Amino acid sequence: MFFSYFFNPAQSQSSLFHSHSFKFSSILLSTFLFAGCSSLGGGSIEKRAAKLSKGIQTAYSTPADTANRVSPLIVQHAQNQGVDPLLVAAVIRQESTYRSQATSPAGAVGLMQVIPRYWQQTCPGDLYSENSNIQCGTYILAKYNQSSGNWKKALAYYNVGPSGYENNRKMRKQGKRYAKQVKQHKKILKNSL
Repeated sequence: MFFSYFFNPAQSQSSLFHSHSFKFSSILLSTFLFAGCSSLGGGSIEKRAAKLSKGIQTAYSTPADTANRVSPLIVQHAQNQGVDPLLVAAVIRQESTYRSQATSPAGAVGLMQVIPRYWQQTCPGDLYSENSNIQCGTYILAKYNQSSGNWKKALAYYNVGPSGYENNRKMRKQGKRYAKQVKQHKKILKNSL
């Protein structure tokens, strides 16, 4: 992937995420934004979202109205955080199978199964909202990628948490299995584009 300009953390806080009052001051994101180039090709968000929507429908048997509604959110937030939109789409497939009202026994909610008690300070608002949930989940993925140094470990962190992964052998194994499942969902999606 090629990036055309440096991501300015101060700009992201004031303009990109202002409407959702995200608090990103605790993290210095030294990443780049996509400039129309991604795993979905170039073009507008609408063009890339349409391509992603068709892929989600084909790969995951997701209803068209759901895929059409969430695809622009995935593309936008993935672009804002420097995350591959196919990875975000694959995490949603793994976490909730595109059910925005999904909840887990651990208290995780929404499409990306964000746990409010851990993330509500960083991601205020209704985490059942598709937009807020995808925005927060994508931010978490980017944060974990930055702290772990690679996407495989970031995905494992997303599933079991950094301390679970680093301090518990069983959790590490579970996190690695989760990362492998997400990568498989991503591959299926990529082949459906």
